[in-house]
Amino acid sequence: MEEAKDRAEEATKTTLKAAMRTLQGLASEQQLAISKLQETYGEHKILQDLLDIDHMNSQFARRAQSIAVLCDGWLGRRRHNASLYDVVRSAKGRIRHFTRVEIRSQSNFAIVSRAVEPVALVLAELLDNATSYSAPETMIEINIRPVPKGVCIVVDDAGVGMNEEEKARAAQLLSSENSASVSSLGNPPQFGFTVMGVLAARYGFTVSVDSTSPYGGVRAVVLLPDDLLTSLHEPEESPAVAASAPLPPEHPPGHPAPGGAAPAPRAPAYPAPGPAPTGQPAPVQPIAETTAGGLPKRRRRGAISIVPTQTESTETPARDSARTASAMGAFQRGTQSGRRSTNASNEGHEVQ
Repeated sequence: MEEAKDRAEEATKTTLKAAMRTLQGLASEQQLAISKLQETYGEHKILQDLLDIDHMNSQFARRAQSIAVLCDGWLGRRRHNASLYDVVRSAKGRIRHFTRVEIRSQSNFAIVSRAVEPVALVLAELLDNATSYSAPETMIEINIRPVPKGVCIVVDDAGVGMNEEEKARAAQLLSSENSASVSSLGNPPQFGFTVMGVLAARYGFTVSVDSTSPYGGVRAVVLLPDDLLTSLHEPEESPAVAASAPLPPEHPPGHPAPGGAAPAPRAPAYPAPGPAPTGQPAPVQPIAETTAGGLPKRRRRGAISIVPTQTESTETPARDSARTASAMGAFQRGTQSGRRSTNASNEGHEVQ
């Protein structure tokens, strides 16, 4: 009886893995098509609609990836390392309510290529949980903290928290490298902790959700060991331009800025490039191009920060035109660089 059950489970996983491989490929192709449209239209008013589609596609791709992991599938392989800050921003852009997530610190570390996509997917699942189990008006905070054994990514929410039984169940799923059976995921299925546990065991990092946040919700911690980290700046990953400084962070309700003062702007994700090495020609600045309508045409930039996609219009407060233009410009630059951080070479037919 048990043998027949195991065969049925294996057959189900094989079927789902094949189906998810197709969906992942389609999502990747669609994302590339959206990137080309964003480059073509730049500041055009159609960009808002493209960003909405891009955001929905990112969520779709994340769910396909999670199901593939549960069926013993793989996420693919990147060619290059990526900055830890960029990976966190990439994860932020894969959830529906990304505007509620605030990254409170940066890092001088990068994640080695093989762990970039797994860490981004795990963080996205944690952020999705945090926004789903907390009130819409509350914020989710992310802090990056160096520790003796590596780096911790700390996610704090102001949600309902977890009781001891829920914490024990989560700890069991997060510490197991064996994915649960498809039939045990429930209806509706709950993928999150199972996916995180499989990826953490497979790539050598840990995830815990057994602490309470300062706001009474859950504190989730992802510990990345030293062997998954490297220095931020490597020759093949040197940025061509400095990143634009993000907009000042919005403080969570009940946590205003000290003294009512406006928050100081954050430092850019990357410093400006230094002078060209001796004996090497200085980099040539690209000549500005324009579209047929006379609008400036965007060019693909170097690896800067990954900026998440635009939120739903019903959840975004009205902004003046200058601020909107600035935000959309920064958003577009980050979206393009994000493609390079997630659409890399893939292992076999498995795609990200």
